[in-house]
Amino acid sequence: MRKKRIRWRRLDNSAKIFPIISNKRFTSVFRVSVILKEKIDGKILQVALNEVIENQISFKVKLIKGFFWYYLEENTQKPEVKEEHDYPCRFIDSNTNNGYLFDVTYFGNKINLDIFHSLTDGNTAIKFLQEITYHYLDIKNQTEKGESKKRESNLSNNTEDSYLKNYNKEKVKREKSSKAYILKGKRLPIGATGVVHNFINLEQLKNVSKKAKATITEYLTAVLIYCIYIESYKSSNSKRPIKVCIPVDLKKYYPSNTITNFFTYMSVDIKVGEKSKYCFSEILDLVKIEFKEKLTPREIEKTMGANIKIGTNFFIKLVPLFLKKLLTSISYKEIRKYSTTTISNLGRVDVKEEYKDQIQNFLFLLSAESVEKDKEAIISYDNNLVFTFTSILENCNIERAFYEFIKSQNIEIRTEGNGVYDAIS
Repeated sequence: MRKKRIRWRRLDNSAKIFPIISNKRFTSVFRVSVILKEKIDGKILQVALNEVIENQISFKVKLIKGFFWYYLEENTQKPEVKEEHDYPCRFIDSNTNNGYLFDVTYFGNKINLDIFHSLTDGNTAIKFLQEITYHYLDIKNQTEKGESKKRESNLSNNTEDSYLKNYNKEKVKREKSSKAYILKGKRLPIGATGVVHNFINLEQLKNVSKKAKATITEYLTAVLIYCIYIESYKSSNSKRPIKVCIPVDLKKYYPSNTITNFFTYMSVDIKVGEKSKYCFSEILDLVKIEFKEKLTPREIEKTMGANIKIGTNFFIKLVPLFLKKLLTSISYKEIRKYSTTTISNLGRVDVKEEYKDQIQNFLFLLSAESVEKDKEAIISYDNNLVFTFTSILENCNIERAFYEFIKSQNIEIRTEGNGVYDAIS
């Protein structure tokens, strides 16, 4: 049954910023991918996407420039499926895909969903990709077996702004912060992105993390910081802290089934310039302290509140969009200098039992940019955790050090890249 049409809607509190700050060098695009066990049929994938988008009307939108803000309007065109031929997380504009804020591509046995952050966050993007994948497999199986099957979507079309619904106006004080250590090095040609996927045995990683009395996210964050420290920071003479920005899924703290953005950030700040040498266990201890102090309902509420206060400010609302773009682009260049890198963990992906024997794995990528030149993303499926680096640097020493460290802990790990770097393993 076709869903009720939505003519237009406002962007959620987080989504407002992305169209204002985004461009070809800072795309605000991330990618989720599914790896199937058989080669993708592009024609069937196009049929599947056409049918899914008619039910997922919240994704059937295009971005419109208003006088004060951008907003979303119904898109009456069809999204196009294409074979992958470019780097991931490329800038998505009105000419990219008939005005859609996402791109669906395929290569071999992999389906990619590149999505502009104004449309949704990573957790909903995975669900949207699953809907496309399930429908694709249903059609493919029907074609092969001559069977007919109807399946109801499990993805909501709820587009409430959960930020405003859960906003506590009393706790909006933003803590003072300092600029972060920024990675240096020769860059790849403009538009190029180096990708390194690390496929890690999840059970073995759990055991090692548990022995270290750390969560998997804490442990991998510490490994990343340690690799940045030994491969980049020690030779830099910098005294600034290594700061890792970590998105936090607010649905774990507040009741919400919105398909729009609903996340905030915490910053793990490690002051490695305070003494001459650090070992991994010392950095891990510092990371665990940061998580304990900052990943609490009170701190999350404060961070969320401070961000919402900006988006709901009466005087900011009255500033015309062209001025917002000018002022925000200037201020955002400075704000980004307060983070060395971003690491995002989407957690474990579960799939319906009937599709498990046809799905091999999932991938998650973030777009690197001029300040955070190297970014990291984590996703888990079955007994695999995939830790992915995306980078615009020619040098891949941090990626290589990460692989060697995980391997040294007797954890099974293998790597795959997109051909930009020589083999890591």
